[in-house]
Amino acid sequence: MSFSEINHASQMHFTPESNPASRTVASTQSEMSEFVLPNDTNLLGHLLGGRLMHFIDLTGAMAAYRHARTYIVTAAMDHIDFIRPVRLGDLLTLKSSVNRAFSTSMEVGVKAWAEDTCTGVMTHVASAYLVFVAIDQDGHRIPLPEAIPGNADEQRRYEGALRRRKHRETESAHRKQARLASAAQENAAEANPQAD
Repeated sequence: MSFSEINHASQMHFTPESNPASRTVASTQSEMSEFVLPNDTNLLGHLLGGRLMHFIDLTGAMAAYRHARTYIVTAAMDHIDFIRPVRLGDLLTLKSSVNRAFSTSMEVGVKAWAEDTCTGVMTHVASAYLVFVAIDQDGHRIPLPEAIPGNADEQRRYEGALRRRKHRETESAHRKQARLASAAQENAAEANPQAD
């Protein structure tokens, strides 16, 4: 982002028209395409997984920005499936949309396809769910508009996003408990060293 873009963003004023109470899922749909070049690949000539994750994050961020119309940060890459390898010379196309918005976070779904540029055959190569959080320029969370699904597929993803959020929260609580238990064991071991 250039200095002029940053300066412009810092002077933005959000009005009810620019940040309404709701937006359609369709209004968040985003797409990007990239040719897979030699420095994007491993020794087998396949796109590096980390590079694909980078493209997924960028495409997801596009949908998140379209929904939030403010700064957003990636909070989690909740799930990713690498389905098939992407080969050197393929045209990679990624599509994203917001599945559901919560109070300050939103789930974005991203799908990736590889197109054989000689035959035109498209192959689904990856899918992912990401969580983005809306923040102001000081890094404080800010409320998001509601995401309104417009068709059966968007409604299915909308409902699935709530299930995935509950699962993320449960897993997060388990990890927190495990960290606390581990820290308590370390503290007890330090407080009561055993003599050899």
